[in-house]
Amino acid sequence: MSSSIDANAKNSGNLLECRSVTKSYSGHVVLDAVDFSVRPGEVHALVGENGAGKSTLIKIVTGATLRDSGDIIYEGKVVPIQHARRDAEELGIAVIYQELSLIPGMTVAQNIFLGKEPLLKGLGLIDGKRMNAMAAELIARYDFPLKPTDLIDTISIAGRQLVEILKALSGKASIMIMDEPTSSLTKTEVELLFRIIATLKAEGISVLYISHRMEEVYALSDRVTVLRDGKLVKVLDKEDISPAEIIRLMIGHKLDETAVQHQLACKDGPVVLEVRGLTSVGKFQDLSFDLHEGEILGIGGLVGSGRTELVRALYGIDSFDTGTIRYLGKPWTPSVRASITHGIGFIPEERRLQGILATQSITRNIGIASLDHIAPRGIVKIREEDRRSVQGIELLNVKPPRPEQFVGNLSGGNQQKVVLAKWLVRDLKLIFIDEPTVGIDIGAKEEIYDHIRKLASSGVSVVLVSSDLPELTRLSDRVLVLRQGKFFKEYKECTLTGEKILRAASGILEDDNV
Repeated sequence: MSSSIDANAKNSGNLLECRSVTKSYSGHVVLDAVDFSVRPGEVHALVGENGAGKSTLIKIVTGATLRDSGDIIYEGKVVPIQHARRDAEELGIAVIYQELSLIPGMTVAQNIFLGKEPLLKGLGLIDGKRMNAMAAELIARYDFPLKPTDLIDTISIAGRQLVEILKALSGKASIMIMDEPTSSLTKTEVELLFRIIATLKAEGISVLYISHRMEEVYALSDRVTVLRDGKLVKVLDKEDISPAEIIRLMIGHKLDETAVQHQLACKDGPVVLEVRGLTSVGKFQDLSFDLHEGEILGIGGLVGSGRTELVRALYGIDSFDTGTIRYLGKPWTPSVRASITHGIGFIPEERRLQGILATQSITRNIGIASLDHIAPRGIVKIREEDRRSVQGIELLNVKPPRPEQFVGNLSGGNQQKVVLAKWLVRDLKLIFIDEPTVGIDIGAKEEIYDHIRKLASSGVSVVLVSSDLPELTRLSDRVLVLRQGKFFKEYKECTLTGEKILRAASGILEDDNV
């Protein structure tokens, strides 16, 4: 049987091929006889809603997870069932995950050659000079803005992503898997990544590209494979690729285009939060604004403009130097404990690092923000914890709806639902939401948007930070644009486009708001 598969694989012209790959967890089928292939030197996008099976398929291909059945063929040879990560690396399969795997405190060169460092002959010690030279050669070859001796801690997210790419290239990768590579990048950094992908393609290296940003998939891909509910829906060739068609295949129907609204209408309810002259040296300066009851206030700006730093200071995570805050008409000194107690929630930018307890259940994650009710005297009331968990799962339609499920095993969209659920089971008055849908598919985005709108409709005030410009314009009642730590422009009661926000974030003034 194996020899006939090998013979057919050699004739297929594919670098990587999956045939009828199936995987189940606790009886729940997450991949159902999926066929998938990548050709040499092509950019192939893998798309689907969260929970469609993309992550599981990638884990199987890279040896992180075993398949239940089906075959993987790589360069014409069948890959054994007992397929480990090191086996995948030796084959030439490299993966750059959305959450980067570099080690802080080490240099660029040390991270690139971690586990495969050149040694001094006869001594068994690492040859640092040679390692730096090898790293410099790689950096120069791809013209990356890096130095071998740069500490990982001191370079940007985009720079770290470049190190991940070099790490893969140092292992002679023939296929590079990129999982949501642009989720934390600026427009300029995205353009650099696209040039890198073009270079890799020109060198015959295949790129498997996973993204929820349809415009990127459309711009880059030679082919697109669409998964839905663990099944292969369709493979689109270059001439058939369009964002509208991909979305239709992903969700099984067309989105209601009338749902996209860009007309801002201010809320004039009671003022919930008053901020005057807020300054944190080196982060933001002299920021003043009011937030009204039931208002969604969007905060726009480029990465590094001070958006995240502002909401962290307002919530009490980080300190600020000068300025005053009033909450519900009274002077307010933010702290995390005080914020939780007084009905203020916070959804952080870094979901996996700051928003969830990956190795804990849905129940524990939803309950963590309500310990004052669940464990007022230090002993957890199991029934109350379970009640809130079930309530949160039902409110947000978390899948799978199993309270005991570890959150780290959920898809990105369902993880974000859990993060939001822990606040919705409390009596909220105000919530800060930082990048609510990074790495989340179209369908899950719509659900998250709906819940944010429902919060505002119920009188909860929302401060929304987002790099997704259509998201910011769709959801916001009013938008403040930060530039270099200062408010540069306010948009209210006007027709707003993402282009206007981007122009303001770049320092370009317009004559008016319309």
